[in-house]
Amino acid sequence: MSKHLVIVESPAKAKTIEKYLGKDFQVLASYGHVRDLVPKEGAVDPEHDFAMKYEVIERNQRHVLAISKALKTSDTLYLATDPDREGEAISWHLYELLNEKKLLKDKPVHRVVFHEITKKAVTDAIAHPEQLAINLINAQQARRALDYLVGFNLSPLLWKKIRRGLSAGRVQSPALRLIVERELEIEAFISREYWSVDAALTADEQAFKAKLIQFNGEKISQFSITDEDNAQQTKQILLDAADGQLLVSKLEKKQQKRHPAPPFITSTLQQEAARKLGFTTKRTMMVAQQLYEGIDIGGETEGLISYMRTDSVNLSEEAVQDIRAYIAENYGDGNVPKEPRLFKTKSKNAQEAHEAIRPTSIRRLPAAIKNHLTAEQFKLYELIWKRTIACQMLHATLNRIAVDLSCADGKHVFRATGSSIATPGFMTVYLEGKDDSNEGDDKESFLPNLQVGRPVPLNDIITAQHFTEPPPRYGEASLVKALEEYGIGRPSTYSTIISTLQNREYVTLDSKRFYPTDVGRIVNRFLTEHFSKYVDYDFTANLEDQLDAVSRGEKDWIPLMRDFWNPFTSLISEKEESVQRKDITQEAIDEKCPECGSPLSIRLGRNGRFIGCTHYPECSYTRNLGDDGSTEEKADVVEGRVCPECASPLVLKAGKYGKFIGCSGYPKCRHIEPLEKPLDTHVDCPQCKTGSLLKRKSRNGKIFYSCSGYPKCDYALWNAPIKESCPTCHWPILTVKTTKRNGAEKVCPQKDCKYATPYEGDPADAEGPKPM
Repeated sequence: MSKHLVIVESPAKAKTIEKYLGKDFQVLASYGHVRDLVPKEGAVDPEHDFAMKYEVIERNQRHVLAISKALKTSDTLYLATDPDREGEAISWHLYELLNEKKLLKDKPVHRVVFHEITKKAVTDAIAHPEQLAINLINAQQARRALDYLVGFNLSPLLWKKIRRGLSAGRVQSPALRLIVERELEIEAFISREYWSVDAALTADEQAFKAKLIQFNGEKISQFSITDEDNAQQTKQILLDAADGQLLVSKLEKKQQKRHPAPPFITSTLQQEAARKLGFTTKRTMMVAQQLYEGIDIGGETEGLISYMRTDSVNLSEEAVQDIRAYIAENYGDGNVPKEPRLFKTKSKNAQEAHEAIRPTSIRRLPAAIKNHLTAEQFKLYELIWKRTIACQMLHATLNRIAVDLSCADGKHVFRATGSSIATPGFMTVYLEGKDDSNEGDDKESFLPNLQVGRPVPLNDIITAQHFTEPPPRYGEASLVKALEEYGIGRPSTYSTIISTLQNREYVTLDSKRFYPTDVGRIVNRFLTEHFSKYVDYDFTANLEDQLDAVSRGEKDWIPLMRDFWNPFTSLISEKEESVQRKDITQEAIDEKCPECGSPLSIRLGRNGRFIGCTHYPECSYTRNLGDDGSTEEKADVVEGRVCPECASPLVLKAGKYGKFIGCSGYPKCRHIEPLEKPLDTHVDCPQCKTGSLLKRKSRNGKIFYSCSGYPKCDYALWNAPIKESCPTCHWPILTVKTTKRNGAEKVCPQKDCKYATPYEGDPADAEGPKPM
């Protein structure tokens, strides 16, 4: 009989912890949340203090039964779910379920909390158990109830006013607004021309440049010179005035300290992993979870990092001492500050008992455990390890130099700047990434030895044309940063917010940048025009702060719910009556229908926005909207190509499944062809042995590989084929399959064959040639 039953979320975590606790403990996994609100109207009852109706999540029913069965033969129950709001809620739901089944009776129930999965941390937590934190549970219930009430009331309104299948969320809608507003900013941006003027100089046989900062005694701004004529005129005046040389009129040298970034919290880890590793927020959190829950490193399973959902930048005294000792041993005493470096936590809700994300042992070097980790696990662990080391190292010292060079008695002034690293300090190990910037302080730029009053030979005056650029679209890192700055959601929810927007097809990710879809734009327009308060950044942030106050026990959750619900439900009722569907899905344009003379409008259809006649269905005139949102009718002609059937020009068209090439003679000629021609992998088809496997794209954009002999041969694969026969079943080809668990592997495509081995090359190389 097992004396003690311990419950955690995941089986990986259960496996690791059971090894630490020994035979008197049985550790089972709940596999995440065990209960949720019933998925129908009335799950939250505003009339009775927002009472909630829960049911066991079907996929976890068997895990609840296994826990119930084990509890019958146990003396004590330890609830050891994650140390955050979600973890507390899982423990509470389990407690409630088991209590309803009358399985607890007189059995002691303990809540145990640990922030890293090491033997010391787990055994200490078991030795010092706590009680369930009711404030955290109330905050989680309030969040879940708010999300339910918004979703179940606002989403049906979107169905009625726009189209079926749409949804709105308390947090996803303000996030969508960020992306749409940035796109509108880009579309409205008017580029301006400006010119820069630089002096090309040489001193001590070293060439360098200096930027014009003053002309005729007046300061040069970005738009002082806006056309080529002005730039050339300025150049000539400067050349004449300089007469082959500039005079060093001012020289400033100073040293600047640069301090390391704090250790990682959830949001900064997501940002840096996106910048440096190209990880999505979802992937970052998934790999971090694996590192936290435990990895087998040579027969010993241990959590490699502390808990990855945290707002705190604190490090334990023990960890700091170990880090400082390691720095002294490996980078020298000179790289250890006199006092441990302390960082201030920005989040009011961060609990001081929580730590930043750090390795559980700084002496577990990334290189030493590389062979036990997947490629992604290694990259993320190394990133966390380096950031943790750097945060306790000495600051970097940079030498900065600024030199002013002038002519015409100081009327015209150029400035050259340079920098060098005097002492690298923490920069030896790690430097924080930047968004949308190619420049960094780690790049040295040296100037020759210059002295005030000394003439410097002028080689030439260089003019260059530039144009202002719109603000960049959000990438994963910059969107997470914006969500954090605006107080939209919490770091633990950023990954879900971004995934939801993509899954709802409100945004697409192209070249690592977010673009709003037509549906996303319409939904955002509806919400900002009619529910402006609920997509307002300040309102959303204030509500998050209030929910945090509930978790700290400073506020009661039921009055908070009433304050939100009463005006919200009134507004839903009002908009249901006052808003017409055409007001949202149609946008008038100043153009008449060429067929009936009625006004045209931009409309939303099943496949996006288009231009159509307002006299529909009597008049069925439609045409595509331009890629740039323009309303002018134009077709992009495919240069140098004519229709093989009727010799009319071929044009780019857009249809239900995206863009394609079609004949301009339609409907008389119906010739069409794909925009992207299938690419030959040069791997012979193993089924017909006559064709080769081509890389194609399905209607929904997914890559697959099929025989060039289709439809005579229907052989097809989802994974990239390679010219290598299976050593087990001798099938003529293998494929490269990439999974989260195993990374890239060579696998046999035959269902009955289980052959699989690690793939050493780049998975991208197996996909065949890239289009030029």
